[in-house]
Amino acid sequence: MSHRFDGGDVSFIIVASAMVFFMIPGLAFLYSGLSRRKSALSLIWAVSASNAVCIFQWYFWGYSLAFSPTATNGFMGNLANFGLINVLGEPSPGSPLIPALLYAIYQMEFACVTVGILVGGIAERGRVLPAMVVTFFWMTLVYCPLACWAWNVNGWGYKFGVLDFAGGGPVEIGSGVGGLAYAWVLGRRQDKELQNFRPHNISMVNLGTFILWFGWLGFNGGSAFGANLRAVMAMWNSMIAAAFGGIVWCLIDYRLARKYSMVGFCSGTIAALVAATPASGYIKPWAAVLMGIFTGAVCNFATKLKFLLAIDDSLDLFAEHAIGGILGLMTNAFFATEAVISLDGVNTSVIGGWVDHNWKQLYIQFAYVLATCLYTFVVTALIVHYVDTIPGLHIRVTAGNETLGLDEVEIGEYANDYIEIWRDVMEPNPMASSNTRESTLDTITCAVGRSQQALSQEISMRNLQVHDNLHICDEDKYEKSVELEVLSGRAGDRISVVA
Repeated sequence: MSHRFDGGDVSFIIVASAMVFFMIPGLAFLYSGLSRRKSALSLIWAVSASNAVCIFQWYFWGYSLAFSPTATNGFMGNLANFGLINVLGEPSPGSPLIPALLYAIYQMEFACVTVGILVGGIAERGRVLPAMVVTFFWMTLVYCPLACWAWNVNGWGYKFGVLDFAGGGPVEIGSGVGGLAYAWVLGRRQDKELQNFRPHNISMVNLGTFILWFGWLGFNGGSAFGANLRAVMAMWNSMIAAAFGGIVWCLIDYRLARKYSMVGFCSGTIAALVAATPASGYIKPWAAVLMGIFTGAVCNFATKLKFLLAIDDSLDLFAEHAIGGILGLMTNAFFATEAVISLDGVNTSVIGGWVDHNWKQLYIQFAYVLATCLYTFVVTALIVHYVDTIPGLHIRVTAGNETLGLDEVEIGEYANDYIEIWRDVMEPNPMASSNTRESTLDTITCAVGRSQQALSQEISMRNLQVHDNLHICDEDKYEKSVELEVLSGRAGDRISVVA
């Protein structure tokens, strides 16, 4: 406790911790916007609840399993710091610039963001309670070992000379490959759920992306563990890479549709920020430009891998986080330089990659990438599989419930107000029905076999006025979009629905 820390360094990491925490709602909004309306709130719930589970796990034993300095096996920590025992004012295991207690909460926010990304693998068909159980075991058996490998002073990756600034392995490969494994065990969505799929709220996608971008400045900048020039360089590289990644992804998409996709721009921005995670504190800005360009391009084409693998990675966790993290780690092999690394005044003897004539860094980075990918996929798949065998913890909803949507089945609340034609318009007395149900916006479809004229007549009999377009099901009984505006309903209220 006699050690004194610079107030500026401590204050900076406190603020950076809060910025990283703010990435949690950013992830939730991003995932919600990318999903269908009928499962939008379930993803917000999953990200939010996984944050709570992670906080408990990290306090309980997660920090100790990742960073206890007395463990020497190189694979995982021990329980010397169980429940944050003896974690207070001594210099942290990661940097002498900040106290251990501050380092613990900062690293906890990294873990929370990671599991928030991971649970995106359940999108639109995974049950949320088993996902929380998976989260606890995944944190213990996957994230903690990966963090130990890269950042614990006794981790094998740390001793091997791996350059991983802010989490290309534990955070990005961990969440991206882990999400792919989760989606693989979970199985594909029903075919009808995959047809004509599009994000339901692009504004939420954009809002989530920029919240993440803001938080990422604390994520990458704070990984210098002090208010120093290395932190500023990491923030600069993050900004530059994100800008170029977003533009390149958007331009590649433009060649197909001749439209400037907002989702494309956001996807490229996130992919480049992912690549900047392991690299931003090692490279110069000109290298960040190159990294942003090739990350935006490679991750764009990597979204097609899920079709080759036949895995329904609905939110492209693998293409954005795993591939982006791999590209960032490999960027270090070529462009990491001692001139940037030493800017924190602490790591003055660490050499970079090929620009520093350190040729062996290439195989060091490659071996680390291969180890993290294989370990994460295998262990995650086993965790999800065995949780699924526990009575009451089946990981997937039924086909019927998938059609209804996870908001109705799992949460009982909805991200958006809406009505369902059969329940609120067509049914004579919903309160008297023995099988009434709330439904989701994507279940707003017309009764099969009814013509638009007959449907309009029945609606008119209930003293309703329908304005704009009302599309009905085709002969193949696929769901069509519906635009319905009820101007004077049962209570005289105006209700508008667009699906």
